[in-house]
Amino acid sequence: MGIRFPSMIVSAKQILKHHAKNHSDVPKGHIAVYVGELQKKRFVVPISYLNHPSFADLLNRAEEEFGFNHPMGGLTIPCKEDAFINVTSKLNAL
Repeated sequence: MGIRFPSMIVSAKQILKHHAKNHSDVPKGHIAVYVGELQKKRFVVPISYLNHPSFADLLNRAEEEFGFNHPMGGLTIPCKEDAFINVTSKLNAL
């Protein structure tokens, strides 16, 4: 897992770079992610979250479920919305 982590981040950043071109409502330094198990909700979070282990854990789940072919066109994280909000609120408090 430690070996895959840097390549996973690079691939996620490439997806997000492509996605950002299509959505101008995402502020510079942020990314749009789609969160949810069935119904996907769009969140905009700081790019710095990509460097945190707890967010990387969510990215690992996304990689396992979707690979890097995300059906929503952006980064899709297959977890409960509450779990995502819990992780991002802890990161926001740092």
